[in-house]
Amino acid sequence: MNRTTTTALDKSIKERLLHAMAFEGLAVLLTAPVLSLVLDKPLAHMGALTLMFSTVAMLWNMLFNSLFDRAQRRLGFERGLAVRVTHASLFELGLVLVLVPLAAWWLSIGLLEAFLLDIGLLLFFLPYTLAFNWGYDLLRERLIHADGDKRAACRAN
Repeated sequence: MNRTTTTALDKSIKERLLHAMAFEGLAVLLTAPVLSLVLDKPLAHMGALTLMFSTVAMLWNMLFNSLFDRAQRRLGFERGLAVRVTHASLFELGLVLVLVPLAAWWLSIGLLEAFLLDIGLLLFFLPYTLAFNWGYDLLRERLIHADGDKRAACRAN
């Protein structure tokens, strides 16, 4: 594994929480208004649903990414496009198992209708998950390098 990969795996619980909250916060801001319009439901009702979804997803995000990082350490693979697509797909598949019954209950619809709603969300979240995590990793790496450069400059002076 290269230095970038190793650095990406060294995340504290505090950073994992920040990552998950940023991911979910942006997702709620993007999805609640759209779902409200598409399903013709009050924004508050859909906002509550997206917050419930977000809570489940945030907990799953932290657990899944921790397990994925552990697998990466053990197997030594790099996070190229294929691995990132696999990562995003497995993450979303895990959410389907919990979110479909929750949506069916909250919206008083059948499981099939809730599943179709979840497929619609999946079409948004697959590229969103891929883009957000990739962007997060790139930004994180830049910040770590910038911090390392500052430390090196201080030692040189």
